Amino acid sequence: MLYAIMTQDVDDSLSLRQGVRTEHLARLNALKDEGRLVMAGPFPAIDANDPGDAGFTGSLIVAEFDSLETAKRWADDDPYVSAGVTASVSVKPFKNVLP
Repeated sequence: MLYAIMTQDVDDSLSLRQGVRTEHLARLNALKDEGRLVMAGPFPAIDANDPGDAGFTGSLIVAEFDSLETAKRWADDDPYVSAGVTASVSVKPFKNVLP
């Protein structure tokens, strides 16, 4: 089943994000290589594709997992969580209707 993982960053998270971005992306690429990643990306802090120093306010990941608990464990093990980038994480079942 698909699950939406939505995170909210701590304030001024950009430098923390940059410090563990490579590890974060490696986990996402592993999901992609397994054919389980539907989409992933950050929420810019301002209305721009490249927010520069404004940074990001969180992220959205939609991916396939065996269960809600497995998705929660995966989200909790993310480098952004352990590095203190993430203030909160919400994981919910997701039903892709369109396209």
